Amino acid sequence: MSDQAPSMRVPDSERDRVAQLLQEHFAQGRLDHEEFTERLAATYKARTEGELARVTQDLPERDLAELRGADQRSEETAVPPLTWRDPAIVIPWALWGGVNVLCLVIWLILVLTTDHSYPWFLWVMFPWGILMGLVTAGVLWGQRRGEEPDPGRG
Repeated sequence: MSDQAPSMRVPDSERDRVAQLLQEHFAQGRLDHEEFTERLAATYKARTEGELARVTQDLPERDLAELRGADQRSEETAVPPLTWRDPAIVIPWALWGGVNVLCLVIWLILVLTTDHSYPWFLWVMFPWGILMGLVTAGVLWGQRRGEEPDPGRG
């Protein structure tokens, strides 16, 4: 509210915002019923920014409990570091292994039933495996150094 001049007119949406703020302070016990109704009436009578600011001047903008809760939520949502057993690493490697076993089985069937003996499955196995190895090593090494993984890379 301090970014506007005190004599600036306020819209209904600003009055509604201050009324909700007063309701929160009343629910948290900072205001008794009489004081709440007086301030609420003054809120809806306010025409300028200065009049509206006087209604909440002795109340905190943000609740300290809310700030503590936000800190706890940020700690809870922190991403744990990846390990070799983490599904983000195990699943891609399992897919790589499954696809390559399938390619190997198809190649073996072709070798046993026809005269094709060229190991074409290696063209699937090695490039993909090298790329997977580099990405996995980069992610794990980056975390060991304390860097955040970059979802835009790799």
